[in-house]
Amino acid sequence: MEPPTENHDVAVGTFASHVEAESAIKQLHHAGVDLERLSIAGKDYHTEEHAVGYYNTGDRMKYWGAIGAFWGGMWGVLIGSGLFWLPGIGPLVVAGPLVGAIVGGLENAVVSGAMGALGGAIYSIGIPKDSIVQYESTLGEGKFLVIYHGPADEVAKAREILAQTAALTVDHHINQEQAT
Repeated sequence: MEPPTENHDVAVGTFASHVEAESAIKQLHHAGVDLERLSIAGKDYHTEEHAVGYYNTGDRMKYWGAIGAFWGGMWGVLIGSGLFWLPGIGPLVVAGPLVGAIVGGLENAVVSGAMGALGGAIYSIGIPKDSIVQYESTLGEGKFLVIYHGPADEVAKAREILAQTAALTVDHHINQEQAT
């Protein structure tokens, strides 16, 4: 699988609950969308009241918290996973290729001190700067992002499918280099 790059278009669906996000991912999967290009990010809501944890032993991953079963299921379908504590958001759980971008963002944020790790990660996959604050706020409110990045035709298909789900919003970010 190729790493996330700004050379791809991006479709982003925002969802009020993990149930709706999971349903959308199932619809994308049933439509034959390449799940290696799909990421999901969200908080485990009510984390103040429940222990949140994550461990990885070999190829076995375990997450517990208010919606641990949901995240366990996502990790069985999507490639890569991580639990991050981000200022202003708190515990953020991510599955899919966005994990690598966040790790890269953490490394770059330490070096440059510029954009935060999450903002840098979503910017690196082709989401414009003016949308970053919106997506960070969405995550901070306990909502979920389902993100698909790839070639324009595949992203258009994913966007069409997301538009038929319970998504609160569906955005299509077109790679400006390809658009010109």
